[in-house]
Amino acid sequence: MSHVDLTKALASWSTDPDELARVSVDRSGVSPAGLPDLVVFAKDVDDVQRTVAYAAAHNVPVVPRGAGSGVAGGAVAGAGTIVLDLSGLNRIVEIRSDEAIAVVEPGVITAHLDEAAAAHGLRYAPDPASAAISTIGGNIATNAGGLRCVKYGVTRDAVLAVDAVLGDGTLVSTGRRTLKGVTGYDLTSLLVGSEGTLGVVVGATLRLSPLPVSTATASAFFATAEDAVAAVTAVQRRGLRPSTAELLDQATLVAIDEADGGDLHTRGEVFLLLQTDGYGAEAEMAVAEQVIRPLATSVETTTDPDVAARLVATRRAALPAIERHGRVLIEDIAVPRSRLAETVTAVASIAAATGVRIFVFAHAGDGNLHPIVLADSAPAEQVDRAVAAIFEHAIAVGGTLTGEHGVGVLKRPWLAAELGDPVLDLHRRIKAVFDPAGILNPGKAIG
Repeated sequence: MSHVDLTKALASWSTDPDELARVSVDRSGVSPAGLPDLVVFAKDVDDVQRTVAYAAAHNVPVVPRGAGSGVAGGAVAGAGTIVLDLSGLNRIVEIRSDEAIAVVEPGVITAHLDEAAAAHGLRYAPDPASAAISTIGGNIATNAGGLRCVKYGVTRDAVLAVDAVLGDGTLVSTGRRTLKGVTGYDLTSLLVGSEGTLGVVVGATLRLSPLPVSTATASAFFATAEDAVAAVTAVQRRGLRPSTAELLDQATLVAIDEADGGDLHTRGEVFLLLQTDGYGAEAEMAVAEQVIRPLATSVETTTDPDVAARLVATRRAALPAIERHGRVLIEDIAVPRSRLAETVTAVASIAAATGVRIFVFAHAGDGNLHPIVLADSAPAEQVDRAVAAIFEHAIAVGGTLTGEHGVGVLKRPWLAAELGDPVLDLHRRIKAVFDPAGILNPGKAIG
C-alpha cells in the first residue's frame, strides 16, 4: 500500500528499499517475511498519533522502533507493516536535581541520559549492556536490566510516569512525578515491559540516583560454578548489598582472552566481578572479601577507578568476544538464586548433549543468566533443541523465559508453559482494551 493519506500529513518518511531493509530487523537475527510498506520518522508526538490512528482505521500493523538493539525480535517488521521510528524524539526535556528525576523522550540514548545526569551529581541506574546504543523507549519496552540492577533495580523501578499513544491514537499520561502514589491502577508498570503491544511510549519521567561517593571492586576466580554462586549467596546472607555481581563461565573467559590476548581462562573455571558502592563501599568490600576468600582460588580487590573500569569493561566485552565466532542467539533466562549454579551446570550438559557451543554469563546477584548460543556451531535442529531445553529447564526450576530482553517473537512458543492458559488469556484481554484494533506490534510478546 502507498499510504498516501498518511504520508502527506508527515514531514519525514521513506519507502526506499534500503531504508526499509534497515528498519525491518533488530539484533535478534530474525528475518522478516518481506519489507515494511513504509517507515515513519516521527518528529513529534503528533506524528505518532497520526500514524497510529491511521493504522487503526486501515487495519495496518505498526511496529514501534528505537535503536533496533533488541535481541528477541521485538522490532522485526515484515510486509504490510508500518515501522514507527522514534529515534528522532531524542530530547532530554528536563533534569530536576532537587527531585532527582529526568523527563525524557523515548529516543534518548541510555548512556547519554546517564552522562547528562552526572553533571548534576546523579545517574540513571539501569545500565543494560547496550547502554551506548539502546534508547530509553526500548529499555522501557523490554524492562531492561543491567549490571547494577542487583542493587538499584531494573527499568520498571526507575520509571515514575509514561506518556503513551494507545492503539487508537489516543495520548495518555500515566503515573506521577512523586515517589509515592496509589491513585488508580498502576498502568505505568503495565506499560513497562509490554514491548510496544499496549502503547507507543513517547515520553517518560524517570527516577535518578546519587552518584556513589566511593566504589570498591573485587575480582575472584573459582574452581566451580557452585563455589562462585555460594560466594555470592554468602555475601548477600551477610546483609551486604553489592551493586554488581557478575559471573562468567570458562568458555566465555576463553572467548575474551582470544579477543584481547589475555589469560583470564588460566586463572579459574569461573570469574566473579563484585562491586560495592556508597559511603560504606570499602567496609562492605572488606567483609565481602572475608566471605569470598575461603571459596575462591584467588581474590583481588581495588578502589582504583581505572582498574575497576577495566574489570567492568572485561565483563562488557563478553558478548562482542563471543560474536567474533559467528552468529549468536542471545538468550535470557532468570531462575531462583538458589538454582543458579544448578542452571549453569545444566546449560553445560545441554551443550554437551546437543553438540552446540554455549557460553554463559550471568547477573549472579539476581539469578539472571545469559546463555549465548553459537547458532552455526551445530545443525539447526540441534540448536533448536538446545534452546528449547534451556527454556524448559528455566521453567522447571521455577524460573522465567526472560529476565530483561523480552519475549519478542523468539520466545512466544513457551509462553503458555510459563504463564498458563488462563493468565495468557487475561493478557490478551488487557491488550484488547489498550489496542482494540490489534495493530500495535502484533505477533510479538503475548501475540
